[in-house]
Amino acid sequence: QVQFVESGGGSVQPGGSLTLSCTFSGSAFSVSRMGWYRQAPGKQRELVADITRTGNKNFADSVKGRFTISRDNTKNTAYLQMNDLKPEDTAVYYCNKVPLSGDYWGNGALVTVSS
Repeated sequence: QVQFVESGGGSVQPGGSLTLSCTFSGSAFSVSRMGWYRQAPGKQRELVADITRTGNKNFADSVKGRFTISRDNTKNTAYLQMNDLKPEDTAVYYCNKVPLSGDYWGNGALVTVSS
């Protein structure tokens, strides 16, 4: 199983930016499509962005134009650049495969957007 470790969360004001990092164990070939998920208080976990090993990307409508996803296969690391953050982006952010295949979730990175 692949293990995921997220980092880079924090507190920002609306309109601010943050970059999250996700490091995963194993090889880049073990994670063909990497996704960033988030879970807001009282809500279900949702997929917000994903990227294939070759760089094809998808974004949820709620973050399109504000979030960017990238990955460095040589470092087994994926990134989520979040710009123009809104209070509704407040959540714990996780990375994992897309689709999910039974790998454990990491502890996540808490992002709080508040004035």
